[in-house]
Parts: sequence; C-alpha cells; structure tokens
Amino acid sequence: MSFSSLGLAPNLVHAANALGFTAPTPIQTQAIPIILQGRDLLATAQTGSGKTAAFALPLLQRLPTLTQGDNEQMARAIRTLIVVPTRELATQVAEVVRSLAQTLPKPPKVVAVAGGVSINPQMMALRGGADVLVATPGRLLDLAGQNAIQLSTVRLLVLDEADRLLDLGFSEELDKILAQLPPSRQNLFFSATFPEAVQTLAQHLLRDPVQLAVTPDEPHPSVITQRAILVDTKQRTQLLRHLMKDLGWKRVLVFVATKYAAELVAEKLYKAGIYATAFHGDLSQGARKQVLAEFKNEQWEVVITTDLAARGIDIIKLPVVVNYDLPRSAVDYVHRIGRTGRATEPGLAVSFVSADTQAHFHLIEKRQGMQLTLEHITGFEPTEVAVPTAPIHVDGNGGIKGKRPSKKDKLRAAAAAQSNVAT
Repeated sequence: MSFSSLGLAPNLVHAANALGFTAPTPIQTQAIPIILQGRDLLATAQTGSGKTAAFALPLLQRLPTLTQGDNEQMARAIRTLIVVPTRELATQVAEVVRSLAQTLPKPPKVVAVAGGVSINPQMMALRGGADVLVATPGRLLDLAGQNAIQLSTVRLLVLDEADRLLDLGFSEELDKILAQLPPSRQNLFFSATFPEAVQTLAQHLLRDPVQLAVTPDEPHPSVITQRAILVDTKQRTQLLRHLMKDLGWKRVLVFVATKYAAELVAEKLYKAGIYATAFHGDLSQGARKQVLAEFKNEQWEVVITTDLAARGIDIIKLPVVVNYDLPRSAVDYVHRIGRTGRATEPGLAVSFVSADTQAHFHLIEKRQGMQLTLEHITGFEPTEVAVPTAPIHVDGNGGIKGKRPSKKDKLRAAAAAQSNVAT
C-alpha cells in the first residue's frame, strides 16, 4: 500500500517520501483515512509505530477546511492544537509537521512552546496566532493566561502520548485547557497504552470515535530483542562496561531511576574512558538539545538518562537500550525499550535485574505477557539475596505499590541507592 492510496494529496505524499516514509505503517494506514473524514479517533499504538506522521499528514491536508470562514489575521487564533507531555516531544512533533508541510503551496505557521525557557520569545512567535501549536500543558496555560493565544478558535485537538500526560499528573491542567476549547472540534487521542484514566477522558470528550489498536502482534518491521541479566546491584556499572567492550556497543541509551544516578554513572563511565554524559530535567533546554544532537551525531557513546527520555526521543539506528534501574511500571518499560528498534531498524533492550528487583521484573513480565530467561554473565555471577519485603501488588496504572514508606524510610532508601551506585 502507498500513501497516495490513503487519500492524501500528491504534495503530502511527496513530502512523506522525501522524509524516508516509503510505505505507510499499520497505524498510518488505519488512522489517516479516518482523520481525513473529520472523525474523532482514539488510537493505541506502540511508540516508534509512526503515529506522529499518522496525525500530522491528514491534519495538514485538513488545515484549509479548518480555517474556512475564519479571519486569517485574527490575533492570537490557534487552529490546530497538539498537546504533548515533554519539551523534547514538542520539539520533535513540530519538526515533523514543518518538514511535511514544506511542499504545501502555503506552508502553515507551526509553533512549539514548552516550559523551562523564557516565555517572551514564545509570545513573540505567537503574534498573529498559529495554524499548528504544539505545546506542553503548563506553558500552554501560561500563554493563555497572558492572553498570548486564543484557544476558542481551535478546530482540531491532538493529545499525543495521552497516557503519559495523565501519568505525569497533568489531569488538572488538561481540564483547564479543555474548558477553553470550543465544543465543536475534531479530537484525536494517541496513546501507547490504554489505562483507565485515558478511557475515562476519552469517554468524556470524544464524539462517536473510531477506536484503533495496533498491537505488537500486527506486522511491524522493527524487531527489538529483549534480554534480562541477573547481576548484583554494585556490579551494574562494571557489567555495562564489559558488555560494551565484549559486544562492541558504540551507542547506548541507559535508563536510571534518579538524576543523581544519571550524573554519577556517567561520571564513572567517563573516567573509565567511555564517552558518557547525563541527560535529565535539571539540565537547561539548550544543554538537553545539545546532548541529543551530539548523541545523534555519535559524539557520545553513552547517554545516561531518567524516564525523561522514555518518550519523544527519536534517534534512528539507536542499537541498544539498557535498563540499569528497572522502570516503575510496565508502561514505562514499553516506552523505554521503544527508543530502539525504530524506523525498521533492529534493536536490543537489556535489563539489569538484581535479587531485590527480581519480583518487580516478574510483574513487568506478567503485564507485558512475556517471559525472559534471567541470564548469568561469566565473571558477574550474582551473590546477593533478596531482602524480604511487604506484599507487593500492581495498581491500576501499572505501578508497583506496597506498604507506604515513612519519611525516614524514604531517606534511608535514598541513601542506600546512592551508596549502591557502582564504582
């Protein structure tokens, strides 16, 4: 099947081909005709499945009809609003939309806004409104509060990574945003998972939506090989160094639990002669953009990150992802490993499992419907024994809950985590 068979205009087909999209992915094949019809859509698709182009292409084709009857010079007017959870995803989505729009007779005005940087340049960019605004919730509300944008003119709303938006606690902000939108609009929800919070939001906002679910069982060219290695907590950094040398890894994205661990592990690797750097929310926006650009250009061998990079980071041909610390939930596991195996390229996802996290890993396996063999690496055979804990159960969002720790318990755990980061 080709993009032209989906009802897209020739110039958009050409734009898709120019970006290397030679054939539509399953989510694009199913979603594009529905969006072109003006229908509301609730789509569940794994990260890396091509969902950004799945909504970007048809919304660009629909823009002229969305602005019909509007005063094109209406100050602060926004026609299409795309809400995303992170700065990086806002930048990435805006870049994709701009790239696909280059072949249009009159390219639309596309603006990306997010917190963490000065609001004044963003207000300047929004003078005269925007055809497509990509925004994080907090900054969007800031701009609306300062009358820099007018949300009552929105004709098409996209919630990208809807599950992550709610998981990050944006529910209240979303309610405030939705209250400012006109009741008559097209709504598109894209999400990698479909937890209860997303279902509730969809039932409340979508009008007779078409529901799509592209699951891993459907044909997909990307292949992610998953491995799990049992290793003592204090041996993880040395094991990572060993695997990089033994398997010849040249570019690795490593996930840890905290900003402190990101800095410390990156420092240890760098001192060992591996070009490694940290990537987390305490870095400035400029520093984060620089790290990603350098990583894509293969100037860094390893980037150590928190779950900040679990979504919205698109690095073609990223060969390896490592869960140095296990993710909190099966949902986060999906998004972490989804950073590899993108754009038809094979990928490898490796999880380090210690005695104390083995039960947690089995819960993730259960949620994912998978079962991996816990490997032992010669020279790194585990010696630790799990410490008995209170019964653990999984909450509705896929997170792990147990006995609620006291403040002292949290301080002890934080101190122990810091001392356990390998040298």
